[in-house]
Amino acid sequence: MSLQANASITNQRNAGVLLHVSSLPSAYYTGDLGAEAYKFVDFLQQVGASVWQTLPINMPHADNSPYQCLSAHAGNPDFISLEALQAQGLLTKQDLSGLITDKMPLLAKAFSAYANQADTRECTDFMNFCDKQADWLHDFALFLALRTKFNQAGWNNWPELYKKRDIPTLRHAREELAHEIAVIKFTQFVFFTQWMALKKYANEKGVALFGDIPIFVAYDSADVWSQPHLFKLDAEQNMTVVAGVPPDYFSATGQRWGNPHYNWEVMAKKKFSWWIARLATQSELFDIVRIDHFRGLEAAWEIPVNEDTAMNGQWVTAPGDALLAAVKAALPKLDLVAEDLGIITAEVDQLRKKYQLPGMKILQFAFSGEPDNPYLPENIEVDSVVYTGTHDNDTTVGWYSAMDERQQEHLLAYLREHGEQEHGDQEHGDQEHSDQEHSPQLVPNILNALIEMAMASKASLAIIPMQDILALDTTHRMNTPGTSSGNWHWRFNWQQLTPELKDFFTNVISRTGRH
Repeated sequence: MSLQANASITNQRNAGVLLHVSSLPSAYYTGDLGAEAYKFVDFLQQVGASVWQTLPINMPHADNSPYQCLSAHAGNPDFISLEALQAQGLLTKQDLSGLITDKMPLLAKAFSAYANQADTRECTDFMNFCDKQADWLHDFALFLALRTKFNQAGWNNWPELYKKRDIPTLRHAREELAHEIAVIKFTQFVFFTQWMALKKYANEKGVALFGDIPIFVAYDSADVWSQPHLFKLDAEQNMTVVAGVPPDYFSATGQRWGNPHYNWEVMAKKKFSWWIARLATQSELFDIVRIDHFRGLEAAWEIPVNEDTAMNGQWVTAPGDALLAAVKAALPKLDLVAEDLGIITAEVDQLRKKYQLPGMKILQFAFSGEPDNPYLPENIEVDSVVYTGTHDNDTTVGWYSAMDERQQEHLLAYLREHGEQEHGDQEHGDQEHSDQEHSPQLVPNILNALIEMAMASKASLAIIPMQDILALDTTHRMNTPGTSSGNWHWRFNWQQLTPELKDFFTNVISRTGRH
């Protein structure tokens, strides 16, 4: 039974793991929804965890960032299991041999086989999927087909009639590209079918799927191209302001994400139907959904489009209260989590609490020296999801190793004071703490202490990144905010999960009364 079917996460003490689908072991260039995904669900059940958190599973641009996608709805075709298609008789063993660096040609071949072999029920399933997802699927399929036709150029660089969605021009394009559009729709049908099969398996194992949506969408996306009036664009459909955040923990010049801002006035007049449809798709795919950069629903940082950094922007209010009221009325069973990191005002906190959304607490942010630091374990509230770190943080081993001696001593003093360093004390006996405490041998004990801290906290849900479960260093970091290369590529292998690491994680879940 799924977590959502039982109760909201705020009413239980649950434990989970953060691992993106792309980070699963695979014979291909990225993890997928095949056997390894099911094996990971089995692992979660074996250790007593009940939540699998991923990053956004939508279709990314060439940089593979799951936070800059071509659609707010469409799934990532790279996550489709080719072995599952072979088992259906849509691909052959020979198709899967050799080096595969792009699945789309094989997905097109699978569509041809499907069109020739599908019985009436299968055809009906495909047609029903297309009808159910029509509000976004038809525009997305045309968008992606046109993007290929124009050599992957962004829609704002297409010929004017395509860019401005001239009706006769698009009608002709649908006829001209009918086969390509059908393949794209089929690809989404396969993705959703495979995902829902995995979700059913996970829920039956007592594991809930925890998804993530970026608050903003990419400018070069089917969403902006098909409904430009919902975004702050000029008469030529160019952005006037872009999204980001001011200088913060991650960057001295802030982060200039480059996404378009919403035209909230228009969205409100449409009763936030775009947002409701977006969250309806996610509520089908996941049991729990995190809204990334939740504070942007109260006020968002708008940067003039000609600024190179995020330093010269301004906060502009957003109708988060009205939006969440509409979402709650339309999707009353949707379990939401608010990513409330960064510059959080009383207004943002009030909005989150009004709709009873758990916030996030990161232990790597806790040890700055102030006793009122909200991330300290003793300050963490029940309506929280606690992490050692997230995909944007260094691994905990890397984080600790990068500390200077003063910072390390402050953390060690905290652990001694709160009795959290029993693993280190077992190793070092009763001797005085010395330079030996800063040796590499002690790092795993610090990591274990932080994992225990997260699990023992009052937070209703504790999530540990897979890198921390595997005690991996900074070379296994998933993302470094403010950088544009070297991210999103990390994958693990089962050999990294030693019996000792698995036993520790199993035991800490049990000892802290989580499941």
